[in-house]
Amino acid sequence: MIRGKRLTAVFAALVAVVALVGAFGRSGVAAPAAVASPTPLPSPYVLLAMIRNRFRSHRPPPPFEQYVISRKQFTNYGYPDYNDTYTDHVWYRSSDHAALERRETELGDIGPLRFERPVFNQATDPGPPTADVFEPAPTHSLSPTFVPTPEVSQPPTLVTVRVQGEFDYRVTSVEREGNEIHLTLEPRRQPDRNRLRQLWVDAKTLDLKKLVTTDKLFIQGGPVYPVLFTVNFGMLEGIPVIKTIHGVVYGGYDGDGQTVDYTYTHLIFPKSLPSWYFNPRDYAQHVDDAPE
Repeated sequence: MIRGKRLTAVFAALVAVVALVGAFGRSGVAAPAAVASPTPLPSPYVLLAMIRNRFRSHRPPPPFEQYVISRKQFTNYGYPDYNDTYTDHVWYRSSDHAALERRETELGDIGPLRFERPVFNQATDPGPPTADVFEPAPTHSLSPTFVPTPEVSQPPTLVTVRVQGEFDYRVTSVEREGNEIHLTLEPRRQPDRNRLRQLWVDAKTLDLKKLVTTDKLFIQGGPVYPVLFTVNFGMLEGIPVIKTIHGVVYGGYDGDGQTVDYTYTHLIFPKSLPSWYFNPRDYAQHVDDAPE
């Protein structure tokens, strides 16, 4: 309850406010507009789960991919390393990570048919451009005959249930940087398998724009060195795809290729590819009709 003089004072203040608003209207000057505050971000772990779910909402990837991956590196003296600078044409099947590859030389010559399984964190070039970057690295080196388990198609969403439980990473910082959100991550366990270290995502859609992840450099007959990859993303047909990778080898490595760059170009998603592309035993029978 308000009494006597206090009530009179409150009434006088209200009259003054009304008069001020009227004065703005009579003078033709608009009243100051309210400043909209930015939408607050969810908790770091919910945000990370949302980013992962957004990325995987585009999966599984198309059944077939055709692309060109170019690798460029320098010697430890700073000169172009022509032995390990090359361009590979790749025809890839996502169901089992099988790929037909042909190498193009600096002079434009196309090499022989070669069977590969492009994958990160193994003794092969990284790939494919639609790789699941949230997938933990394998626990051991994969043999040439290894066939990965195909990705399961996402079932239709009937109801959304938010569960905030144990995650593979600890989020150490979240920053707004213009139109992007920057997360810094630290693995809770198994740092060799949980490879993500930083993420940049679109602040509106949460689509990946860039990330920093660990990888490995395998020296034939020698040690394995740690690598840090900076991976840049784009969108193709509504699917996030890797565009470029910049790698830096550390851990005391002082040989050629301390830095390496990969560029993905000419990516398309064919409706189908011949089955013999993915069976190296058939390559000798198809030399004349092999793709270039």
